Amino acid sequence: MSGQVLGFVGVGRMGGPMANRLLDAGHTLCVFDTSPQATAPLAARGAAVATSAADVASAADMVLISLPTPPIVQAVTLGASGILAGTRAKTLVDLSTSGPSAATTIAKACGERGVAWVDSPVSGGVTGAEKGTLAVMVSCPEATFPQVDPVLRTFGKTFYVGSKPGLAQVAKLANNLLAAAALVLSSEVVVMGVKAGLDARTLIDIINAGSGRNSATQDKFPRAILPRTFDFGFATGLSYKDVRLCLDEAEALGVPMVAGAAVRQVLAITNAKFGADSDFTSIAKVVEEWAGVEIR
Repeated sequence: MSGQVLGFVGVGRMGGPMANRLLDAGHTLCVFDTSPQATAPLAARGAAVATSAADVASAADMVLISLPTPPIVQAVTLGASGILAGTRAKTLVDLSTSGPSAATTIAKACGERGVAWVDSPVSGGVTGAEKGTLAVMVSCPEATFPQVDPVLRTFGKTFYVGSKPGLAQVAKLANNLLAAAALVLSSEVVVMGVKAGLDARTLIDIINAGSGRNSATQDKFPRAILPRTFDFGFATGLSYKDVRLCLDEAEALGVPMVAGAAVRQVLAITNAKFGADSDFTSIAKVVEEWAGVEIR
């Protein structure tokens, strides 16, 4: 598709770096975000800035979105000034974690408008978005995948999981529940070790050299918990949302998630205590407070 214009709606923490990678790859880009501060650096690099999601979809052939919650995804796609109100775009790619239920609803609306719907949630955080090392899960009609794959490979490694709307969302929710569970359990065992008299960093090193190593001990503890910065870059409210979506989907499918329910409760407590905008590594602070010690 020579001369293809790409649109990007939602250029914040994750969307901004992904939009930058599209510019790096030489794509023509039109962007929209409710925050002028988010679009300004992209405008400085030559991206056109639209005044609404509908305007983006009237200027671009393919629109990508990266938004925080399912209600916002639905409003931005289906609303009066949303993407489906645009006149040009024939493909809509959702890079958000919006869940299978929202994906099914939006895919149906897109089909009625002759727009191809692509579920494409990503995993790997802000660092992965900046470096182009994200895991990019994709569910869409088989014929659509070859059209979107070259664009999505700008962000990282693509995994086509099937044609059913929402299937990629299920894969993403599974991943995010495991990431949260690793953080909860790792916080509990490290706090136990510290209270018993072990050095936290030594215990983390032992776990990482042994069979207990996981994404929390290998990445989140060294980067954000041991230094006490609690700034890994993923909000508690978003992690809580993802875990709730995962458990809701499991319940709908008739899959019991007993341990998952415990993870959800710890996230609910962290969300209530530190707020939705806190970093989800704040989970460790909840366990510390209960135990009466600090990981140092």
